[in-house]
Amino acid sequence: MKKLLEELSREKIVAIIRGIDEANGDRTAKALADGGIVFLEVTLNTDGALGMISRFREGYAGKLRIGAGTVLDIGQAKEAVAAGAEYLISPNLDEEIVYYGAENGIEVWPGTMTPTEIVKAYKAGASAVKVFPFASLGAGYLKEIRAPLNHIPMIATGGVNLGNIQSVFDAGAVAVGLGGNLVDKQLIAEGRFEELTARARAFADAVRTGAGA
Repeated sequence: MKKLLEELSREKIVAIIRGIDEANGDRTAKALADGGIVFLEVTLNTDGALGMISRFREGYAGKLRIGAGTVLDIGQAKEAVAAGAEYLISPNLDEEIVYYGAENGIEVWPGTMTPTEIVKAYKAGASAVKVFPFASLGAGYLKEIRAPLNHIPMIATGGVNLGNIQSVFDAGAVAVGLGGNLVDKQLIAEGRFEELTARARAFADAVRTGAGA
């Protein structure tokens, strides 16, 4: 489990597939992988999500780290893991899912906002937390809560773009979750996958440049 978090802290980006039709899902995954993305989250409120998780896990073994997002209850958690999800991400904190992950060697990164939720998630066994909704909270908020809670890895999700990504890392995020600012539904709908790859590469390069890697 620790190895996955170490890898995330190197790669620093989780690309989020949400609401993309299954026909385009595979081409989207390939475009993101070609652009240097490693962590790919498929949200369970996406039609055909479990099938995509299975296919991506099999087709990109050793290249992509596939997880399930918007995991809202223990039943969904078990289905996602059965489909091949390597990690589970939620918009909220459900301690039952965190306990399940800890017992079964599956990383769970739950959604948290307040210091109380962050500490509660960490105590329950989450190795990292997702700070959400980050678009509303901002880098200033993250910097403030990192001061007393800098021992807890935090993934900033929502509102992160090429213009502000470095300030988010400067504020202490271990990684960022990128939805529409990376996985652009219009590009996908229009079949402009080369542009999606270029966008993924721009984010991946921004991370490596900023990290001095």
